[in-house]
Parts: sequence; C-alpha cells; structure tokens
Amino acid sequence: MTIFVGNLSFKASEEDLRLVFAEYGAVKQIKLPVDRETGRKRGFAFVELEDEADEQKAIDELDGATWMGRDLRVNKALPRQAGAGGGGGGRDGRPPRM
Repeated sequence: MTIFVGNLSFKASEEDLRLVFAEYGAVKQIKLPVDRETGRKRGFAFVELEDEADEQKAIDELDGATWMGRDLRVNKALPRQAGAGGGGGGRDGRPPRM
C-alpha cells in the first residue's frame, strides 16, 4: 500500500517526512512531487512503509493531525487511473476553441 499525505506545508522536506513516518515503521520510499515549471513543492507526498500494518497505524494516527501548522490529510493512496494526468484544455476544463 502507499500512503497519500495531503495538505503538507510547502516547507516540509523528504527528511522531515522520513522522521515522522519512521516512528511507525521502516520507511521504504518517499515521493515529494514538485511542479515541473516552477520547481515548487506541490503540497502532498506519497510514503511507503515496509509493513502494511504500520502504514495503517500511521494513517489512523496522523490523519487530521496538525503538523508544521497544517491539518494533514493522510489516507491510502488510490491507484492512478489509466490515461490520467496531462491534458488540460481551457481554463475552465473545457477543450480550447478552434
């Protein structure tokens, strides 16, 4: 399972996340996405622990917790949908006019 961590402070680093989640078990991987154009952190991360039971405990205890001045959203990450991402269109989500 992968844990989604949302509403992160933009100041949070990969090491900060590693320290928090290491309290629940061995950290396998952390992904802290950044915006391709600006290089700015996007305010969320994905964390994997070695043991799924440890992941569930982290979710149960950290969801809604205040950390670095933000109320975290912590839950099981949903798998990416095929064809998700990219695209765009107009500002309101409609295709651009030709």
